[in-house]
Amino acid sequence: MTEGARGTGIRFDRVGVRYPNGTVGLDDVTLDIPAGEMVVVVGLSGAGKSTLIRSINGLVQVTSGRVEVGGRTVSGSSGRRLRELRSDVGMVFQSFNLARRTTVLNNVLMGRLHATSTWRSLLGAWKADDVELAMQALERVEIVGKAYAKAGELSGGQQQRVAIARALAQQPQVILADEPVASLDPPTSHVVMRDLRRINEELGITVVVNLHFLDLARKYGRRLVGMRGGRVVFDGDGADADESVFREIYGRSLTAEDVLDAPVHP
Repeated sequence: MTEGARGTGIRFDRVGVRYPNGTVGLDDVTLDIPAGEMVVVVGLSGAGKSTLIRSINGLVQVTSGRVEVGGRTVSGSSGRRLRELRSDVGMVFQSFNLARRTTVLNNVLMGRLHATSTWRSLLGAWKADDVELAMQALERVEIVGKAYAKAGELSGGQQQRVAIARALAQQPQVILADEPVASLDPPTSHVVMRDLRRINEELGITVVVNLHFLDLARKYGRRLVGMRGGRVVFDGDGADADESVFREIYGRSLTAEDVLDAPVHP
């Protein structure tokens, strides 16, 4: 399936986003993410993390500056050009966005819609090659045994792994994960993050993940980008992000809510 897949680079050049109500989502952001890198973006709610990640595939339109993916300009793209770009960018959402009443396999096959004729998708007459791609994607996230179960019967962690498999089935150059562990328990959060890291390492796909939990960000983010007020306030190795760095990103001292594996005191 995605064996031999390679990622592509992402570039922000003085990007600004101002929403219609006047809220600033991004403020003069310049950022280069080389092809094949895994980046974890951290910050408080409202810091601009989701705006940053959603501007990469055009879900949020920038109001100034320029976003490029693999040399193609995202900002201002629409119609066929935007659809073609999005076919190379897989997206994993916090809320999974699965069709709960149909099978896991059918959900993963939705990642092949960009390469499938309308009549095939309407009739569910998927090509054998696409079914094989979907099954391989499920194998990669170790959930192929649930291929014929209804998506709604799965646990939250299993559903998120199906969502990752769906993104993989696109054969993307980039995978974006917007708060993918926000609704999961600590052990399952680590499983999902390990899946994303393994996809990055083994397939060379560029991965950008938004997280709130700082310990998780340090563990899985070889490169960590900290955001505050729509600006990038830290860009470096996750191992270098000590408590003083996080205070700069968060504008306050850390609390138990900022870490996933917080110690439990009697």
